[in-house]
Amino acid sequence: MRKRLLKHKSILQMTDIKLILEDGAEFFGKSFGYKGSASGEVVFNTAMSGYPETLTDPSCKGQILVMTYPLVGNYGVPSEEKENNMPKFFDADDIHIAALVTTDYSYEYSHWGAERRLDEWLVERQIPGICGVDTRAITKRIRDNGTMLGKVIFQEQDIAFYNPYSENLVEKVSCKEKIVYGNGKKRLLLVDCGVKYSIIRDLAGMDVTLIRVPWDYDFLGEDYDGLIVAGGPGDPKACEPTIRHLAKAFEGNKPILGIGTGDQLMGLAAGGDTYKLKYGHHSHNQPVQKVGTDTTLITAQNHNFAIKMDSLPEDWQPYYINLNDGSNEGIRHSSKPFFSMLFYPDTSGGNTGLFGEFFDALS
Repeated sequence: MRKRLLKHKSILQMTDIKLILEDGAEFFGKSFGYKGSASGEVVFNTAMSGYPETLTDPSCKGQILVMTYPLVGNYGVPSEEKENNMPKFFDADDIHIAALVTTDYSYEYSHWGAERRLDEWLVERQIPGICGVDTRAITKRIRDNGTMLGKVIFQEQDIAFYNPYSENLVEKVSCKEKIVYGNGKKRLLLVDCGVKYSIIRDLAGMDVTLIRVPWDYDFLGEDYDGLIVAGGPGDPKACEPTIRHLAKAFEGNKPILGIGTGDQLMGLAAGGDTYKLKYGHHSHNQPVQKVGTDTTLITAQNHNFAIKMDSLPEDWQPYYINLNDGSNEGIRHSSKPFFSMLFYPDTSGGNTGLFGEFFDALS
């Protein structure tokens, strides 16, 4: 009973805060994170768990994240223990969302690996949190009207709307210099367009030498057995150097794998076009079908753009499609070992085992 009273007392002591959408809609709630204002693009995420990974996913850069699952914070935040100079339990060194929106926030947490409350982490990283709002109403509004800009206003500390697409977000989240992991037989070159650490952990755990380079790195003169382009946030068309380097790499025959933004960049490098989805795919439960088979995967995703399949040359084929909206989720070349997926193939949020196909092409 005493714990319940303490929880309710904490809620009563929360400060007023509100979310304002660019269409004028306002949602009033209570602050549970950093005591400040923030702005960005409002998106909804339908995942029921995994908020430490989602909040640190570089693909969330510039997003005000609305969680449709009502309860957040009930299993706390894990330690910042490092392995290979990377946080062991997060997908980046920092939180990348602009603000967090949820219906209910749990000050009390219970998990064997947790070391602190979510609100303490948000305060440390200066990320506002708002709870006590109707996230169903916000989600329905986004589904009807599409993603829109928004701002979280703390105690009338007003700020301007911020459009994250006014900047090259990939440049903000990519590594700044070459980093090498492992010393295995195969040399993999990873172009970091906002890659999640869970993908690096999976690859580095194999018998490879993983060479991670910045998004605009000219890799054409590098010695490698396979190329991976992975990430990230924003509009892929902002990554002109990467597109140019990929188009040149397509002239060869070394295996190429695109993940997330890497999929879109491969489509652009092949001569195709991309478009912005109405409200994107942000969840751990997106059904994706492998074209030409009965295989359906339940995948983790976080993107706002997709390839226009009818814009690609004839030697490129659809590899995966989204069963919710029919959008393209991956492409493959008809004769060369080039393929991609718009969803995450790593173990964080659901392992689809798709690295195996890439490694088969390496041998």
